[in-house]
Amino acid sequence: MSNLIASTAPRARQLTHEEIHEIEHEKTHYPYPQAVGLEALKIVQKYQGWVSDESLLAVAAYLQIPPDDLEGVATFFNLIYRRPVGKNVILFCDSVACWMLGCDSLKAHITKTLGIEYGQTTTDNLFTLIPVPCLGDCDKAPTMMVGNESYRNLTPTSIDQIIADHKAKA
Repeated sequence: MSNLIASTAPRARQLTHEEIHEIEHEKTHYPYPQAVGLEALKIVQKYQGWVSDESLLAVAAYLQIPPDDLEGVATFFNLIYRRPVGKNVILFCDSVACWMLGCDSLKAHITKTLGIEYGQTTTDNLFTLIPVPCLGDCDKAPTMMVGNESYRNLTPTSIDQIIADHKAKA
């Protein structure tokens, strides 16, 4: 067990019935239970909002995977959140195409507007800002995602409208 997990989570939490049901369904798609690690983490995150150390230990125990191996999976994939995140996660593309089209100034605009830097969450827990290396919309750069919604050809004005729309839904 890694020092981080051992020091912050002395024991696993109980997985919910819903989490177990979905993990069992995912296991039918893989040749052995350990291969379900990433999908199980996504399931836990869907229900819990993020993957706590206790949740990681629970998944590791359930799938009989060493916790350190599962931690490696969790930290490799930047869409597995190992800390609490806001209601709206902003995945801000900082690829070369987005950079060439001004993503640095747009990131500064978001930072000023929301009062957060990369990896931080607003005090009202509405937004978390996370950089991503590519969203696959280079022909419509600069781009970002909020939740499952993609936004393209960003400008400071469009960003302000996106933020206002998400605040209005809160």
